[in-house]
Amino acid sequence: MSKLLAIDYGKKRCGIAVTDDDQIIASGLTTIPAKEIMKFLEDYLKNNAVECFVLGEPKRLNGMETHSTEAVMKFKTQLEGRFKLPVHMIDERFTSKMAFQTMIDSGLKKKARRNKDLIDEISATLILQSFMTSR
Repeated sequence: MSKLLAIDYGKKRCGIAVTDDDQIIASGLTTIPAKEIMKFLEDYLKNNAVECFVLGEPKRLNGMETHSTEAVMKFKTQLEGRFKLPVHMIDERFTSKMAFQTMIDSGLKKKARRNKDLIDEISATLILQSFMTSR
């Protein structure tokens, strides 16, 4: 089997999470600057078989689009065009709050919890886990 790769896309940073080859466990991979995402994915796909991308879809509490939706949808189109892989959208509401709570629950000190890179990576993992559960 191939891996699933999730992206918590942001204008500044992108959190990345992947599954194992058997698609059983979702794990955070890294967080990278948004301007480097395509190069990172290109390099990653050279060395790893990926079945599809899972992309966090920003929504308001009422289900409507947010200020980030347009950028995420543009990124989705770029992914599909460049890599010719399916891109699945998953509601990402509350993933940042859940990621922060996960950091608290795991005992990270206050200073470590300010690490936005880690929050984005955990958010991507939560998005991927949500997709895997929905299958």
